[in-house]
Amino acid sequence: MPTRTDMQSPALHVADSHDVIRVHGARVNNLKDVSIEIPKRRLTVFTGVSGSGKSSLVFGTIAAESQRLINETYSAFVQGFMPTLARPEVDVLDGLTTAIIVDQQRMGADPRSTVGTATDANAMLRILFSRLGQPHIGSPQAFSFNVPTVRASGAITVERGARKTEKATFTRMGGMCTRCEGRGSVTDIDLTQLYDDSKSLAEGAFTIPGWKSDSFWTVRVYAESGFVDPDKPISKYTKQELQDFLYKEPTKVKVDGVNLTYEGLIPKIQKSFLSKDREAMQPHIRAFVDRAVTFTTCPECDGTRLSEDARSSRIQGVNIADACAMQISDLAEWVRGLDEPSVAPLLAKLVHTLDSFVEIGLGYLSLERPAGTLSGGEAQRVKMIRHLGSSLTDTTYVFDEPTIGLHPHDIQRMNDLLLRLRDKGNTVLVVEHKPEAIAIADHVVDLGPGAGTAGGTVCFEGTIEALRASGTITGRHLDDRAALKETVRTPKGTLEIRGATRHNLQDVDVDIPLGVLCVVTGVAGSGKSSLIHGSIPAGAGVVSVDQGAIKGSRRSNPATYTGLLDPIRKAFAKANGVKPALFSANSEGACPDCNGAGVIYTDLGMMAGVSTTCEECEGKRFHASVLDYHLGGRDISEVLAMSVTEAEEFFGAGEARTPAAHAILDRLADVGLGYLSLGQPLTTLSGGERQRLKLATHMADKGGVYVLDEPTTGLHLADVEQLLGLLDRLVDSGKSVIVIEHHQAVMAHADWIIDLGPGAGHDGGRIVFEGTPADLVAARSTLTGDHLAAYVGA
Repeated sequence: MPTRTDMQSPALHVADSHDVIRVHGARVNNLKDVSIEIPKRRLTVFTGVSGSGKSSLVFGTIAAESQRLINETYSAFVQGFMPTLARPEVDVLDGLTTAIIVDQQRMGADPRSTVGTATDANAMLRILFSRLGQPHIGSPQAFSFNVPTVRASGAITVERGARKTEKATFTRMGGMCTRCEGRGSVTDIDLTQLYDDSKSLAEGAFTIPGWKSDSFWTVRVYAESGFVDPDKPISKYTKQELQDFLYKEPTKVKVDGVNLTYEGLIPKIQKSFLSKDREAMQPHIRAFVDRAVTFTTCPECDGTRLSEDARSSRIQGVNIADACAMQISDLAEWVRGLDEPSVAPLLAKLVHTLDSFVEIGLGYLSLERPAGTLSGGEAQRVKMIRHLGSSLTDTTYVFDEPTIGLHPHDIQRMNDLLLRLRDKGNTVLVVEHKPEAIAIADHVVDLGPGAGTAGGTVCFEGTIEALRASGTITGRHLDDRAALKETVRTPKGTLEIRGATRHNLQDVDVDIPLGVLCVVTGVAGSGKSSLIHGSIPAGAGVVSVDQGAIKGSRRSNPATYTGLLDPIRKAFAKANGVKPALFSANSEGACPDCNGAGVIYTDLGMMAGVSTTCEECEGKRFHASVLDYHLGGRDISEVLAMSVTEAEEFFGAGEARTPAAHAILDRLADVGLGYLSLGQPLTTLSGGERQRLKLATHMADKGGVYVLDEPTTGLHLADVEQLLGLLDRLVDSGKSVIVIEHHQAVMAHADWIIDLGPGAGHDGGRIVFEGTPADLVAARSTLTGDHLAAYVGA
């Protein structure tokens, strides 16, 4: 190696002086002219109460502008295929580096998307089997459950000199199972839920929601088609009549002189109900679909999604379906044992990818696991895998609460990974609430002081020690520790689970106490969700509030989502003697210029599109004439601009008193969303806010058992206290509350704890402790017991 003489240069090179990311005058969402300098090549943690503006600063400003600038480096042609990003509202953004965003967005819930297809692991396995599998059946496509086998033959014309026609055949070998088309499950429709076969069509045999006996488009088409006898009970149909009734291909028929299409009942139900997104259905339709349709494992491929040929090719007795079904930690060992010089580079890359899963704490997954079933925290860690072995340096990694869904035992592992990314010379920005994760920060930025309009300012910048002494909300609560309850409630019954074997559960029998606050805990992947979501018997009156995304467009807001807008519209209509539809920005009352959106979106082709406030309604979303109608001295746009707390006062007394609206607002305030404005688009809510909004809507449900899946997600330390108060009120009102949770404050507050483990995947799936939190701390027999004891200072 040649010697270097310039290493000890006394003066700092001008290129090394750009060591901060400078933000000046940021005004995205609720940020109030925020100006801040973030050190590069350090780990900076952003803290603050939920809704204080952390995501707006980190994701909406810094990461968004970095991505927009990168997109602008591509040709106009390429930009035409990319999402158009508007420039964030900020005066100066200096010193940006390439941002890699690892957020909590759930992975696509397409039935064909699995952990293996979402990462590169499946692609590498397919190549491996196409090279080494015996018997050899074809290219990597022959092992893909997304590729059907295609065969064709016919004449082709070759125009070379004299035109010549040749006979040709074409074959492409795919790995898709023909019966389930690569989905792994087939749908079975329970005919008893569609009609009562003891009745005739004329007597109203159909039991499908919305199918009334006089409905022209549905029932009368069947009754008057001529294919079946409308006065004969369905059970007396001949074989041909039943075939026509259930499965007939679309056929043109005439009913009362009108041309209509007759189609068998089964394909009609599949088109009208099963092709729609289940989450977007009305509750009574969803309940009907859940009753009428059963998903059963495909009998031909046994749920593997693969054709018989793909399953016949093996390496050392293992086929690709077996490999994908293995726990990833076991699969990594199996791949390590393959010694084949011809594919050595492929094996090395595959082992590295699988080891990354294990290192990040996801070794308990299998590659065949559907991507849509991963929790928010698991999805985020799967996305991290492709960055772990990356050779990139001097980039900015942006993480959104990477410790979500992690047991305290696993958080140390995540911290090590974040520090490793930093030590390679990267800037790491983390939005986080957990004290264990905040503790490793080189630099802390605390936003607040409150949420919504009360937040959006920087309350503190500096080291973790300085934060403790700063007197901000985060500083004061950083060392908060919940104490164990002195007395616990007595159960009023039990919910029995017997022989639970879903996923990794190992024939679990457990009695979940009712009428108390019961916490189910254990390391990530120990089987908590499988036990609670997958094994609770149907009909137990369970209301489940999970972390699934809220379905809604930028027109949806808390008022429309919770049903609050209905009583408000009726109150306005009654007070002014007009119809309620006028007070909907999605109906007759909409501003004609922006169609009730409040902003006008201008698509500039290849360049970033812009949204400008509508000049006609000034962003109020309503027609000018609608704003002349008042209730209690306010118009509808002023009501939608109110926060929940203001609206609660407004609809609670006086001329605007509306008990139905007040009850919903009470529930929103109960879950800690008092700062949210009624008209704020759902797309701007954080993950924690969305789950609490769901909880508020479900609090009026009739069910006696509430199941909450990590309700502390996205909650600041100060808000956890309020959540515990809410859980106590639910139990005291006679409900049973079951919480899947890792937060030690919730464990300490529980009346009963069920701890699963001892490990993850096939090392878990057993009950390792049942009892009160005090007994768990005293026994210290499990990982949870150790961490809880350390937390409460026992």
